[in-house]
Amino acid sequence: MSGTTTAAVALRRRAAGAGANRWVVLVVLCVSLLLVALDATVLHVAVPAVTEDLKPGAIELLWIVDVYPLVCASLLILFGTLGDRVGRRRVLLLGYALFGVASGVAAVADTAQVLILARALLGVGGAMIMPATLSILRQVFPDRRERALAIGIWSAVAAVGAAVGPLLGGFLLEHFWWGSVFLVNIPLMLVSLPVARLLLPESKGSREGPWDVVGALTAAAGLFALVLGVKRLGAGDLDAFTAVPLLVGAALLVLFVRRQRRLTHPLVDLRMFARPAFSTSVGCIVLAMLALVGLELIAAQYLQLVLDLSPLETGLRLLPLTIAAMAAGLAGARLLRRFGPRRMVSAGFCLTALAVLLLTAMGDADNTGLLVAGFVLLGFGLETTLFGAYESMLSEAPPEQAGGAAAIGETSYQLGAGIGIALLGSVMNAAYTPGLSGVPGVPESASRSAGHSLGEAYEVAGRLGGSAGVALRRAAQDSFVHGLHVTLLVSAGLLLLGAVMALRLPRTMQCGEAPAAVELPAPREVAESRVSA
Repeated sequence: MSGTTTAAVALRRRAAGAGANRWVVLVVLCVSLLLVALDATVLHVAVPAVTEDLKPGAIELLWIVDVYPLVCASLLILFGTLGDRVGRRRVLLLGYALFGVASGVAAVADTAQVLILARALLGVGGAMIMPATLSILRQVFPDRRERALAIGIWSAVAAVGAAVGPLLGGFLLEHFWWGSVFLVNIPLMLVSLPVARLLLPESKGSREGPWDVVGALTAAAGLFALVLGVKRLGAGDLDAFTAVPLLVGAALLVLFVRRQRRLTHPLVDLRMFARPAFSTSVGCIVLAMLALVGLELIAAQYLQLVLDLSPLETGLRLLPLTIAAMAAGLAGARLLRRFGPRRMVSAGFCLTALAVLLLTAMGDADNTGLLVAGFVLLGFGLETTLFGAYESMLSEAPPEQAGGAAAIGETSYQLGAGIGIALLGSVMNAAYTPGLSGVPGVPESASRSAGHSLGEAYEVAGRLGGSAGVALRRAAQDSFVHGLHVTLLVSAGLLLLGAVMALRLPRTMQCGEAPAAVELPAPREVAESRVSA
């Protein structure tokens, strides 16, 4: 009896990637995350250089920044559930390869259209990588305490990527052209591809019933159309090209939900949303990203164009934010056990809102102490919120639905990020543009051009020269700072709404989940292990 029990326990631990092996798996997964996180932030400090070289229009510039998260969000459910079917490691490796190829195309892009296409391909690669890393992590860490620690390390690595991205981008822009910010992905891919193939275990979910290809494509098309419409709406385009994608996207997503409810073996088990902890966690992730993701882009432009800092100096100024996020990720498991998901996530939202309100004191002059304090609070609060929400969401999902749950979480993250850039960008433009009308000595056509962006305003001011150019430049700076303050206030309101939403999360962290939840090997393997024992 004792031998049988010992063999069964050993099999469970081996199936879950037990002992030192599962921590090695975590290291490989963290490298995967670093690859995606680096690409998500490395472009931010390069936006002014891209604008100067490729001369994209306002909408093209939004697409250059935004197409990556939008494409990624559209395809996460497709690739997340596909990984449950054909193997998560296999999808992860394909994502590595595509990520490397797309990075090479982005680096040599000579037009805004080619760069947008390359960023879209990077989004496809990211959609392959992200749900695979989270679902593998869910499988190899069945114990919630260990999984909380693993998620904390995983999220800290995301913060490292966010920190290294602007710094590395700033360094490369100091010495090379803007395309070099994409080349950093290729060495990481060349290392990650063989290492992951050698060390990562193959992981699959339930294979009952056929994979719903129609449902996956419907979800992808619906999400893309919906967010495309929101993007155009955020840019102020109120026409048929805005209304049609919104209506088509909403209709496709309704059809997707109805189809999943009818199927015996759905692509995504929508019953997970009936669990308050799961649905609330997803909502918290969306709100956190909706409120904050656009601020980093706006902050990078503020630091470079208003305070006149170099790209490298901009990366250094943003460093306290990501260091604080790293600290919150590493401390997250202990905080979650002590305070529980409800208080942890709600407090994280409140702390982040406080940081955002503190940053409204920013003006035309450099205030290093204010920026450091605001960014530290912002990074710690945001990471605390996301950590608690992600951990609660993954813990509520059954192991066989790990791929679908991870895809839903990452879709929420990317969808919130994409909509956030469009929403906050529209708020910023609405507050920025009116301040450039009626500037003394500036023609109306020049004012309209300057209203597209602060960078373009500087170019127009340079061409005008004289007192008119000086007046336009000063008006553009003042309008940008005013727009930044309005955007921060809107973000603070969204964050406080998230704090109220988080009150639906469980009060305490339930750790009663047993390793038995992990799939056991086939009966034949169990029998052989009993004999050897």
